[in-house]
Amino acid sequence: MFASHKLDGTPKAADEFRVIVVGDSSVWGTLLKPEETLAGLLDAAALQTADGKTVRVYNLGYPTLSLVKDLMALDQSMRYHPDLILWPVTLESFPRGRQLESPIVANNTRRVAELITRYNLNLVMPEVSTDFWQRTIIGQRRALADLLRLQLYGVMWSATGIDQVYPADYEPAARDLKADESFHDWQPPAIPADGLTLDVLAAGMKIAGEVPVVLINEPILISAGANSNIRYNFYYPRWAYDQYRQALADASAANSWRYLDLWDAVPQGHFTNSAIHLDVEGVGMLVQEIVASGVITQ
Repeated sequence: MFASHKLDGTPKAADEFRVIVVGDSSVWGTLLKPEETLAGLLDAAALQTADGKTVRVYNLGYPTLSLVKDLMALDQSMRYHPDLILWPVTLESFPRGRQLESPIVANNTRRVAELITRYNLNLVMPEVSTDFWQRTIIGQRRALADLLRLQLYGVMWSATGIDQVYPADYEPAARDLKADESFHDWQPPAIPADGLTLDVLAAGMKIAGEVPVVLINEPILISAGANSNIRYNFYYPRWAYDQYRQALADASAANSWRYLDLWDAVPQGHFTNSAIHLDVEGVGMLVQEIVASGVITQ
């Protein structure tokens, strides 16, 4: 996928300050046109650094929620010589048990296994099949069919600039919620010890090296509907999300990570089909917060 990304064919100009944004579907831009995404609006803001360089922003978000998936993108992106990395995150990407569920992770087992080994991550990659038939053309027919289909889609995406469906109507994110305090298989009062993959964040910082990384706790829908005293939204019971925020703030302070907590920066009316997906006005509010913080230009 990187081979078809604009980054791959864009030489870095001497006066360019190159920013890459990694993250989930909220970064990728569900229901948003490319120019309406976080990276698109930041790029269109025509920002300049204190030393006069032009800020160019590239979207490396990818749907599904997994910090390991983000780590893969970050590792690959370093060959494009970024000057700054923005890494929006949310609690749903942190549970250790869901790190390897993303299809892009499951289909890149060798790459992920190498990252697990290199950074001593507390994750166990499933065994890669060595069955003879699985290594033949017959055994690989599903993967080959997927590859061919994606190549054909790539032609259409390149020709139209559209890589998703924009439905006229969609099911809006729930505002009335169940009276359920569970988060996955976790129950109050506390997140399990080592339940959050903070070690994956630390690995990302090591990959970036001298390149600054800004962690951003991305906005979530804060419901005012039924049972909103128990849950912020469909994803998050209040107890789990509050403890996650504290854990992320503590880890950032302890490790001197640059961190913006923008969880409540966007009113609930600007979320679309998910508690983490923003409309273009909501993305604009997020952009204003990031720009005002000075993390890009200072």
